[in-house]
Amino acid sequence: MRAAGLETKRPKGTAGPIRLAGKALDWTNRVIATVAAVAVVAAGIVMTEEAMVRYFLRQAADWQDETAIFLLVGATFLSAAYVQSRRGHVAIEAVGGLLPARVERARRRVADLISLLFCGFFAWKSWVLCQEAWTEGYATFSSWAPPLWIPYSAMSLGMTLLTLQIALQLLAPQAADNPAGHSMEGRGHGHG
Repeated sequence: MRAAGLETKRPKGTAGPIRLAGKALDWTNRVIATVAAVAVVAAGIVMTEEAMVRYFLRQAADWQDETAIFLLVGATFLSAAYVQSRRGHVAIEAVGGLLPARVERARRRVADLISLLFCGFFAWKSWVLCQEAWTEGYATFSSWAPPLWIPYSAMSLGMTLLTLQIALQLLAPQAADNPAGHSMEGRGHGHG
């Protein structure tokens, strides 16, 4: 498989169901990352259109800001699992380089476990918020008033996928040590 110009290979020896889950999550992450990239471009187009309408036509625009925010929130949360699969989240690596390899692997696993717990809690609370927005009919306070379950569902799904990605990395440590089969060494990326 190829994703974003990088070869994606799962290490041999990964247990069957975990390997299958990893492939499914890799595919899902790649599709969502592509959609997120399109959403970021769309947000840029919407904001450019807003500036042009306000400047040249001197018309008020009431939907563009919220549309761009919804697109960017969706892109950010939905692509988090893709970024984690490549260990691309910002990390402090000063200590990692000083530790023996075995201790560094243990430190990363503990950090993954803490991240799993935090992201799992965040995902759960996001789904609660999304369900509340859906049942109560929450909307923004603008004249356009789009429903809030839209960004909340993107946030919920994104955090759920991130939680699953971290869980997969904990269950398949060799995949976590060599994320998606490509080296991040020297690229400024680290643990997420």
